[in-house]
Amino acid sequence: MTRKTRVGLCASSHRRIRLILGGVVVLAACVVLRFAWGPGQASADPSARSGGRGQSARPAAQRAAAAQRSAGDSKPAAPSASTPDVVAEVNGRPISRKQLGRECLMQFGEVVLESMVNKQLIAEECRRRDIVVSQADVKAEIERMAERFNLPVDQWMKLLERERGIGPAEYANDIVWPMLALRALAGERLQIAPDELRRAYETQYGEAVQARLIAVSSRQRAEQLRAEALSEPDRFGRLAKDHSEDLPSAASMGMIQPIRKHGSFQEVEQAAFTMEPGDISPVIQAGGQYLILKKEGTLPARPVKFEQVAPQLEELIRDGKLRRVSQEVFEKLQEQAEVVNVWNHPQLREQMPGVAAVVNGRRISIDALAEECITRHGREVLDRLISRALIEQACKKQQVTVTDADLDAEIAQAALRMLPPKADGSPDVEGWLESVTEEQGVSEAVYRRDSVWPSAALKKLVAGTAKVTEEDLQKGFEANYGPRVRVLAIVLGNFRRAQEVWEMARRNNTREYFGDLAEQYSTEAGSKALRGEVPPIRRHGGQPQLEKEAFALEEGELSGIIQVGEQFIILRCEGFTDPIDVELETVRDELHADILEKKQRLAMAQYFDRLQENATVINYLAGKTQAPTKRPRASRP
Repeated sequence: MTRKTRVGLCASSHRRIRLILGGVVVLAACVVLRFAWGPGQASADPSARSGGRGQSARPAAQRAAAAQRSAGDSKPAAPSASTPDVVAEVNGRPISRKQLGRECLMQFGEVVLESMVNKQLIAEECRRRDIVVSQADVKAEIERMAERFNLPVDQWMKLLERERGIGPAEYANDIVWPMLALRALAGERLQIAPDELRRAYETQYGEAVQARLIAVSSRQRAEQLRAEALSEPDRFGRLAKDHSEDLPSAASMGMIQPIRKHGSFQEVEQAAFTMEPGDISPVIQAGGQYLILKKEGTLPARPVKFEQVAPQLEELIRDGKLRRVSQEVFEKLQEQAEVVNVWNHPQLREQMPGVAAVVNGRRISIDALAEECITRHGREVLDRLISRALIEQACKKQQVTVTDADLDAEIAQAALRMLPPKADGSPDVEGWLESVTEEQGVSEAVYRRDSVWPSAALKKLVAGTAKVTEEDLQKGFEANYGPRVRVLAIVLGNFRRAQEVWEMARRNNTREYFGDLAEQYSTEAGSKALRGEVPPIRRHGGQPQLEKEAFALEEGELSGIIQVGEQFIILRCEGFTDPIDVELETVRDELHADILEKKQRLAMAQYFDRLQENATVINYLAGKTQAPTKRPRASRP
């Protein structure tokens, strides 16, 4: 069959796969591929289930489900007798595995199913072509990856779990195996010619050009900016900051990463490598924009022998080819596949109970999909279920009921806070729901249950505890409407360097020189890129020591070294803003509402912290137990 049927596949499927396949490089490659194929256990070799030490930690039910799937069993996978029915207990109240599975399916079923389908297609193609990626292959690749990062395998695994939340079995089965399978499927298409290696060597280690850039979408505008730059070359950085449409480089006064040979745009390279330091290029059309370069200098080739780095370069080139070839493989497999997405079609679900999808005649059961969702997202979903259980228990104890009207009011308040109101002054609830559900990737029902309900419940539990005093109103008025200090700032990471920079600033206390010091030494990206410019400092903004020092300065005066946390800050006062001409009574109601909201949120957070501190929680999935840290106190704050 060449023409195959898809019923109800996600419209963004091809786009998502292309994005996924765009990052097959070292760890980034592994992490991205993980999201492409999800937590499934597909393998051309059913015996190659685990990357070594991870298998014993994996629930038996998941291993059984994996074996069924890789063998093409059409029966729904079901947890075995050894799988605990309870995944957690909250103050003695159980949370079942079925409940967790339902929650995971509701939030992640569609995405995880798509991942399982993709991985199954790869596994089937491997079987068709007699390609076997064995357990030994996976183990060897893991060892090789760990060696590339100069880490023992166990430390490499711990790093992945700590930094990326990837467990050993998940890493072996869902990242390394698919990567090796795609490599094998690509075959000779990943061969590398000698001239490719030489070009890569020149790119990585050859001569490079340091330059600044201005990018705009209009040739006429580009010619105008070039004329300004030619008349005052020293202002090129300022012109880039004020006018360039390439925001990352504009924030750095036009400075871009060094231009190397054999990159994306030959026109840019040709100009950069033929210019002299200080030269300004003609307008260059590239990448749909009009560019102007100013050459700052040349970085010499690095003294690295070709033979020493050839193996690493070969792997880098292969990774790049793998991205392209993988996309082609996916597109071909999808074109030839017959995929029926039962999960997204209520009528099909009635006709095929217990089935999530059919891929080339092979069924993926809903039970299997639920287990995959638990493997991939179970811990984070269970954490939310535990939190909700704590709040529900508190509501029951305090006889608090959360109604749909409470949820609607909470959503309306969020909409009013986050979006401009409608023309009639009412909150744009529809716009807010569309925005937040798209951003979180959830349905409105999930958003109301998992985000809005806990907030509304906690607000009711702490009702009446937050009070706004006259002092609060006065501070809020000063913070929002009072004068602010305009300053330049240099942020440094250690006291000794701060002393050195402060001494230099004191010897030449001018705005221009302070900006030079900020550009050279500040460790905070914003102040570094903007030569010390930061937003004006207001009173009662949450940093009392910094505010006290700033408001004590006079225009042109240099502060001492101010320690804020682990950072050391030097300020130069540039004057004060005028207070806004408004009376407290005019804005009293607005300030009161804003302060009350903030105090309520703080009370809600503190109340929930106490619920957690006084709870007994056994999380079987994570293997963690928490007992009360102190004697229980009254639930009311």
